[in-house]
Parts: sequence; structure tokens; C-alpha cells
Amino acid sequence: MAITVAINLALISPSTLFHPKSPNPSKLRAFTLRCSSATSTAVPDLAEIPWKISDARLVLEDGSIWRAKSFGASGTQVGEVVFNTSLTGYQEILTDPSYAGQFVLMTNPHIGNTGVNFDDQESRQCFLAGLVVRSLSISTSNWRCAETLGEYLAERNIMGIYDIDTRAITRRLRQDGSLIGVLSTERTKTDEELLEISRSWDIVGVDLISGVSCKTPHDWVDRTNPEWEFNSSKRGGEAFRVIAYDFGIKHNILKRLASYGCQITVVPSTWPASETLKMKPDGVLFSNGPGDPSAVPYAVETVKEIIGKVPAFGICMGHQLLGLALGGKTFKMKFGHHGGNHPVRNLRSGHVEISAQNHNYAVDSSSLPEGVEVTHVNLNDGSCAGLAYPAQNIMSIQYHPEASPGPHDSDYAFREFIQLMKKVKVNS
Repeated sequence: MAITVAINLALISPSTLFHPKSPNPSKLRAFTLRCSSATSTAVPDLAEIPWKISDARLVLEDGSIWRAKSFGASGTQVGEVVFNTSLTGYQEILTDPSYAGQFVLMTNPHIGNTGVNFDDQESRQCFLAGLVVRSLSISTSNWRCAETLGEYLAERNIMGIYDIDTRAITRRLRQDGSLIGVLSTERTKTDEELLEISRSWDIVGVDLISGVSCKTPHDWVDRTNPEWEFNSSKRGGEAFRVIAYDFGIKHNILKRLASYGCQITVVPSTWPASETLKMKPDGVLFSNGPGDPSAVPYAVETVKEIIGKVPAFGICMGHQLLGLALGGKTFKMKFGHHGGNHPVRNLRSGHVEISAQNHNYAVDSSSLPEGVEVTHVNLNDGSCAGLAYPAQNIMSIQYHPEASPGPHDSDYAFREFIQLMKKVKVNS
């Protein structure tokens, strides 16, 4: 039932006033408005409201409660809240296994306007815990769009919220560091219950890799789509056999290696080093992946058994595992690096690359043994962004060379891996 309002206006005691300070006083007509209203007492039917009302909460472990509107899946989910500064690429973010266990807050306010297509997925499914955005696009406009962002998340049981102050939350995360949060659309759960969930859950020390890795070895043959290929003229003609450890590997890493002519076999995170060496690869790739590298000692041991016997290339988590295997230490960053606009300096060439990054842990460069060279540094905070150990034919970077924010500043890393394998093969 609609609310009805009646207003009565009455002109009472009209008079003429003069402004005392005006050199030429103007006559002003003064009157009084008397208003009265008659309002129905019936509560309007919520179904008739043409806009969505707040039906979700984000409760952070610091006690703050943020009201929002939901899209995608419903329910209650716990995760670590991190912010991502990318202007676009939300579909690649959604399907990046390195975000397992995390709520990704997009600092760019307008999300969803290009919809979703099925060519840009970085893995077989969405692994993140939820998506937080300021403004969810009410329409999509892109020639490759297959469905809306909300439909995509709902089909994959991923929660999303919008109409929330992402700027304020980002400032809180920058000040206090990453926080555990709980997303919920369930009215039966009190704020106190959600707060207790957030304070009783932790992501540190948890093996997240085992939940995103493949279960059996398989060959990878797909290359970068010819429509998007940009570096074919720089490939070598020789094919190299590469074993890629799947700690949460992104498809575009495999596509770039295949585009350089590599024959790739992807193996699970628990694949024994002895089995890898029996396959006689020209090189081994240790991929990106989620979480704490110190929580997967089995992976560190695998890396230890392989390095020095075959050329190795580490990306993100693989970079951290190489650091640990070489005797270094890793640490949890305050709020990590998440975005497509991180400047990295290549200390060998002096060039600065605009890189895509996604990690909450870093290698402590001061803990590395003699002979290990820091090849790259993040210019935002000076953290270690790349390593090399020439004596054991090892190279690694903390960011994503397959991503294209620069647009192709870091693709040379794959070429350097090819050259490393070629050098070792020639000298063997």
C-alpha cells in the first residue's frame, strides 16, 4: 500500500518588510506556511521497492561493521580482506588461484561494466572467498560478454557485495594491515557471532596450495591466442621440455611458455622430485600460488631436491619457495601487493617495469646466503622482487610476467628462462 500525504498551505498576515542596511530598500512579501499531513500507518511492501536495500554485512576482526548490498551467492563466508588497485581485469582476479581464502576489495569504484567472457579465465574455477566493490555496473557493454558479473559469481557460489565504502576500508587496511573478515547475508546471525568467527579464523600457517593444485599430471599445449600474440618474432626455434609445478598456476603462464615453444607437463604440488628428475626435463617452473610459503614444507623440500640439477624458474610463490630452499626467510607483509600497477626496477639493466602483483609474503633479502643475487626490487617499498643464483641456474621473480599492465614489460623473463635452459643444454 502506498503512503499518502496531504499538504495544506495558508498565507497568513502578509506584510511588507524593508532591509535596514539596503540603500534602496526592496519590498519583500512575507508569509507563513502552515503544513499538515495525513500519512497511512501501513508498512509499505518491500517487494514493491524498485531498488535493492542493504542485505549484507562485512564484519572485520577489528570490530567494524560495514553494511552493503549483495550480489552473486548468499550465505556466510570468512576470509582475509585485501585490496587490489587494478583498474580492470576483475575476471583474471576472480580466477587467480593465489586469491584462495581472501576477499578481494577493488579500489577502482566501477566494476562489472564489461561483464564476463570464458576466454580470460586464469584457472578452472574461482578460488577467492568473495568480491567487494563500490559500484556494481547495472549493465554490460563488451563484444565478448557472455554473462553479467553477478550471474557468473552466483553460478560459482561466490559471494559479492557492493554499495560499500571501499575507500574507507582500503585506508583502514593500509593503516592496520590485512584483516580477517566475515561476509554474511544471513539475518539470523548477530553481529557478535560474525565478529567471533572473524577473530577465531586465521590464514597464517594454513596450506592453501593443496586446495588449488591439480591432482594428476597432464600435458599443456594451448598457446597465447594468435589474436593476442605479441612476441612471436623473438622465440627460438628449439623446443624445451618443462615440468611446471602447479601451486596454483595461472593459465597465461603456461600459454606464454607454450608460445615460446616449450613442451609442458603440469604436475601436482606434491609430485616427488625424484619423479620429476626421471622425466629428464630441460627446466622446471615453480608457479604462483596462495598463502604462506612456510606452511608448505613439503614443497620447500621438493624445490631443494631439484635445484642445482636442472634450470629452475620461480614465479610469485615459486620465488618464495626458492628463497626458502636456498636458506633464506620469508615474512608476511603488512597488506601485501595486489594490483596491476606496481613499479619494479631490474637492477641488472636499470629498467623499470610496470608489473602485476598478488602476494602477501616476501623474501627477506638480508637472509639470503652469499652468491644469491637480488635482481629486482619493488620501488614502492624496496622489497625483494627477483632473485638469481647463477651457480645453480636459478632465476625467480615475485610478480607476474605473463600479465600485461606495462603492457608487456616483463615478458622477457620467459625468454631469459629459455636462454638459461639453452645454455645448460649446450654445456652439458
